Amino acid sequence: MRLKDKFAVVTGAAMGMGKAIAEMLAAEGATVAVTDLDEKLARETAEGIQKKGGKAEAWKLDVTDRPGIKQVIAEIINRFGRIDIWVNNAGISTMTPFLDLTEHEWDIMHNVNGSGVFFCSQEVARHMVARGGGGKIINNASMAGKRGGNAPFLAHYVYTKFGVIGLTQAMAKELAPYGITVNAVCPGYVATPMQQRELVWEGKLRNMTPEQVFQSYIDDTPLGRIETPDDIAKVVTFLASSDADFITGESINVNGGAFMD
Repeated sequence: MRLKDKFAVVTGAAMGMGKAIAEMLAAEGATVAVTDLDEKLARETAEGIQKKGGKAEAWKLDVTDRPGIKQVIAEIINRFGRIDIWVNNAGISTMTPFLDLTEHEWDIMHNVNGSGVFFCSQEVARHMVARGGGGKIINNASMAGKRGGNAPFLAHYVYTKFGVIGLTQAMAKELAPYGITVNAVCPGYVATPMQQRELVWEGKLRNMTPEQVFQSYIDDTPLGRIETPDDIAKVVTFLASSDADFITGESINVNGGAFMD
């Protein structure tokens, strides 16, 4: 197994892409800390991994709470001994026309999708540097972070995901001397609980049914289907492995061709 004897942390791992990532990392041999704001669901994900023979434990984690992040990292290190892989997956979305966006909605998006990645990355990078270097940080960005002009009603979300892509590059440059690689994945239209909510929101804003919006996502994807969480998990697992040791600062499109650059 490619990740045997590695210790990984995945944020927002209770469901959707985070759950798939945690499961695949564990299937490849990593011991996984499943973290999420929803501790109950995080525990269920960890227990599911254990039932399949994998190694996983659950922690409650709010990525906007810096003292809480420090405490959880300390607890994970105390339990596992070290952290080799950190996946910044936690994120939120809402849909609102730009002229109707409130400062409150903007701030919440920034705090979770932007500051959350910064807080977690800085704290785990400090640990990686202090222990002598080496490690993998992988951020979940978005296709919206590359084609903001074609992401309706998502100005605040687009802002955060463009930021994650830029932060990925800046971190990669500064952390390279310590042997730490930093990369991002940019999903497209992924079938998750978050997408189910977005289908309803976008349908109302565009005067379409959720089914019509769903079909528009498929029509926008050259490979002709909706993306699955496993599609993302496979690329994250690759980036977490030694196969990607000479890749850093990249934001990899995983969207079936819906955006190409």
